[in-house]
Order: sequence, then structure tokens, then C-alpha cells
Amino acid sequence: MKEHPQLTFIGAGNMARAILGGLIANGYPANRLAATAPAEHELKEAADAFGIPTSTDNQQFMADCDALILCVKPQVMQVVCEGLAKAVQQRRPLIVSIAAGVSCEQIETWLGGDLPVVRCMPNTPAQVHLGASGLYANPHVSDAQREIADNLFSAVGIVAWTSKQEDIHTVTALSGSGPAYCFMFMEAMEEAAASLGLDPASARTLAIQTMRGAAELATRSDEGPAQLKKRVMSPGGTTEQAIKSFEEQDMKAMVKTAIRKAWERSYELSGERAPE
Repeated sequence: MKEHPQLTFIGAGNMARAILGGLIANGYPANRLAATAPAEHELKEAADAFGIPTSTDNQQFMADCDALILCVKPQVMQVVCEGLAKAVQQRRPLIVSIAAGVSCEQIETWLGGDLPVVRCMPNTPAQVHLGASGLYANPHVSDAQREIADNLFSAVGIVAWTSKQEDIHTVTALSGSGPAYCFMFMEAMEEAAASLGLDPASARTLAIQTMRGAAELATRSDEGPAQLKKRVMSPGGTTEQAIKSFEEQDMKAMVKTAIRKAWERSYELSGERAPE
């Protein structure tokens, strides 16, 4: 594998720029990166921030492309792919897609078939290089190409590979949508503290830092969340009372139902039916 494969991004929105920023921060040379998009303001942001070549022509950087990163909306993916099919078949790069609900098989078909495709579900914390990305590789992907994809998303967080493409639906419901669940819980903590008289600014600061600290503690600890929870609880103390209230309202069941709803919707957006 080349030390720095030529990476071409189709689309230069928030997620594309987050990945580009992570790569540049990790020492990836700007002249081995390129981006195309129809929106010139997005391209200007990418060029100004990272010093990479850009173009409104999707064909511009295909001649020496080693990996093509598709960062376009699902509803335009077919049109974009069909427009690139001839150039892709000539070059045969690794194809990486971050589009929700679009299968490897669809992408491969639209690009002319028989291609290595990696499907990824990243999440928005990638914008601050704390992302969690689930990846699946179709059978055409080589070990070297798998390494390219791994390095790509490791630049903006952690990577978890799945052995089955359908597991991407679960990744979508868990980590893809998950930041919104965390923000909602943060919001609820903030509002509860403010209702008890704490000034809103302090309530927000403390709620955010509490979530951030708990996540970091869980990351560094060898213990699971259940044991870490117990370590915060003293018999007859304040935490115990709060946890009892959550248990009485069956918080775990609520979360399980919510994640299943997201999982089912991911299948629907793919035009598939979720298993019973």
C-alpha cells in the first residue's frame, strides 16, 4: 500500500471536512487529498482550511485516485455514481460511502460493478475528532484497502468493523443517532437543575462536563458501565434515590425501544424490512 494513497472526496459538507481536518491534523499531506462539490462556498472552506485542491467537476481528480470517498446525500447517490461510473471503471479505486441507507450492492451497481466498496456509518462527534464509526467491507476489498478505510476514520475517532452489512443498521441506531440521545439527556439534566434554582449557565456547564467526564472515565476503566454506576452510588445516598427513580420508570426499556425504532427506520430507509 502507498504510504499516502490519493484520496478524493465527492462532497465537501460537514462530515467530509471533519474527516479532512482529522487527516491533516494527523500529518496527511494536503497534496494527496482533493474534494469536489457543486457548492463553491463549501469548497472554499475546505481549500482555505486545509490547502487541498478542489473542483466543482467530479471527474477532475479521478485519474490518480486510490480511494473515492462518497460524502453525498443518499437521495443523490445514484446520479452521482452513474456520472462517475466510466472513470471509476477505468481507475478501479476503493469506494467508501458514508451515505445512510445505501447498500454496497447499490453503489457497486451504479458504478458499473465488480468494485471494492466500504460502507461507513460515522457520527457527528467526528467534527471534534471524537467520532465512532462502524464499517463494513464487501468481498472485493483487499487488506490494504481495508487499512486505507480504517486509517481514514481513525483520524476522527474510533473504528469498529462489522462482519455483516446488516449490522450497519444497528450501528446507525446506536452510535450514528446516539449523540442526539446524549444531548437529550444533557438537556433534561440542565432543565431539572435550573428548575431547582441553579442558574441556567451553570446548569449547562455542569451537565456537559458530567457527561464528558463519565464518558472519559468509562473509556479509561476496565470495568463496565454497570459497575461504574455502582461506584457512584452510596447506600441510602442521593445517587441511589435517582437510580431507583429511573428503574421504577424502566429507563432501560425506554432506551431499548428507542434504539429499536431507529434500527427499524434505518431498514425502511434502505428499502428493506427489519427482521422480526
